[in-house]
Amino acid sequence: MSDSTLAGQFFDAAIGLLRRVRDEDAGDIAAAGTLIADTVADGGRLFAFGAGHSSLAAQDVVYRAGGLALMNLLAVPGVVGVDVMPATLGSALERVDGLASAVLDCSPLRSGDVLVIISLSGRNALPVEMAMNARALGVKVIGVTSVAYTSETTSRHVSGTYLKDHCDIVLDSKIAVGDAELTLETIDAPFAPASTVVTAALLQAVMATAAGALAERGIEPPLLRSGNVDGGHEWNSRVMTEYGDRIFYHR
Repeated sequence: MSDSTLAGQFFDAAIGLLRRVRDEDAGDIAAAGTLIADTVADGGRLFAFGAGHSSLAAQDVVYRAGGLALMNLLAVPGVVGVDVMPATLGSALERVDGLASAVLDCSPLRSGDVLVIISLSGRNALPVEMAMNARALGVKVIGVTSVAYTSETTSRHVSGTYLKDHCDIVLDSKIAVGDAELTLETIDAPFAPASTVVTAALLQAVMATAAGALAERGIEPPLLRSGNVDGGHEWNSRVMTEYGDRIFYHR
């Protein structure tokens, strides 16, 4: 039974979106998980990037208990979160042409790696350019975006394209344009965004798929354990030593 409160309505909306991505994105989730497993098995490295609040989902798969130790954050100064002052600077930097090229030129990304790029709208110059240039380097790109934006907004990249146009695999979060699930007659603006919930769940589903795919091949997935359980630090130390040449947040 649905809850008529606003809190209940939000939970219902989020659950509905999670069901949609579970059912409608199943093939793409499986493909993304397999690609990550292939990359780990072949000696490649894993990176995740997101700007603004999209960075939350990227950070959620980096140095995370229960997550793959090989996932690294590709950080772009000024756009990783709302800690930059003023916070509006981060949004402005997403629209700057050439920024992604400079970041990639200084990054450890190389052919054979995988880069997960998260951008709800997929319309800004930074994620589009990031995907285009990464693929030119021989990097496989997994894009996490809302495809709805491509039909209801205009691209802010000079090419007129969106993130989804430059990915090897696209995961559609199904989030409505504007990223707000609720409305009320007494409130002028829509509210209660669900993109973080859905995008984080999408990526964790991909990571779970990758771990299972590695295990099926007889490869122990390089997973991290919580440092708050006995033996966790020792476990993580072993994993980081074994895969140290592919982990960049521990240097």
